[in-house]
Amino acid sequence: MKSTFLVKKVLNNNVLIATHDKYKETVMIGKGIGFGKKGGEEITENSAEKLFILHNEREQEQYKMLLTQVDEKIVVIMNDIISYIQQHVKTPLNEHIHISLTDHISFAIKRVKQGMDINNPFLLETKVLYPTEYELARHVLEMIKEQTGISLPEGEIGFVALHIHTAITARDLSEINRHSELIQTIISMIENGFSITLDKESLNYMRLIRHLHFAIERANKGEEVEEPKKLSELLKKEYPLCYNLSWKVVKVMQQALSRPVDEAEAVYLTMHLQRLMTKI
Repeated sequence: MKSTFLVKKVLNNNVLIATHDKYKETVMIGKGIGFGKKGGEEITENSAEKLFILHNEREQEQYKMLLTQVDEKIVVIMNDIISYIQQHVKTPLNEHIHISLTDHISFAIKRVKQGMDINNPFLLETKVLYPTEYELARHVLEMIKEQTGISLPEGEIGFVALHIHTAITARDLSEINRHSELIQTIISMIENGFSITLDKESLNYMRLIRHLHFAIERANKGEEVEEPKKLSELLKKEYPLCYNLSWKVVKVMQQALSRPVDEAEAVYLTMHLQRLMTKI
């Protein structure tokens, strides 16, 4: 990348948009980088502490709009955070994380200042399903506390972890949330069906969550699961309550996903349920 850019628009004292003959629009971030700058003025690359390119024009416009609403200090912190995340994952992050995570953290900080807290019902499930993202998110909250003095609630670890996961996989956050809601619905079905409260910290619970997650993934991909006939008959005979509830779960999954769910899923789910029941 050439070292000389042209200032296109100053967004605030610490952020500006510059143009480059090869890379087009580039976001340049640095303390005081925008102060006194005017459009068309030359600026060198080493004037910026951070710079990145938003290739998608829609993302560019969303980011510009966001930066007019977010505290300048938060913008600088968030780019340090995103750089930290990128250093600890193997794949390039989807550039939308610059918008989605910055917006989320900015709003979360405002809520804390106003004494508001939003419960995260998917925290434990997120920790089980995305352990790497969860640990990165935990450190993100530590970075925010170190640089702002603000302690975000533990539930935010889960929310941040999902943002990181979507940036790594390029999956839609709303899709991931729908799957989390479906898993929550199934857990409630199991607890109500057996009149029990599951130990959310137990190894068997974590295994169940992973199984449900991968069952949903298999259904979405249309993957077939081999059904062990003899095992199916044995489980149906020996554990009728678990077997029947498993079939109800499969039907709920089919309805929620609007996709067929392989019958063999009920067999393997029965084994998970029986394992849980023996630990009650």
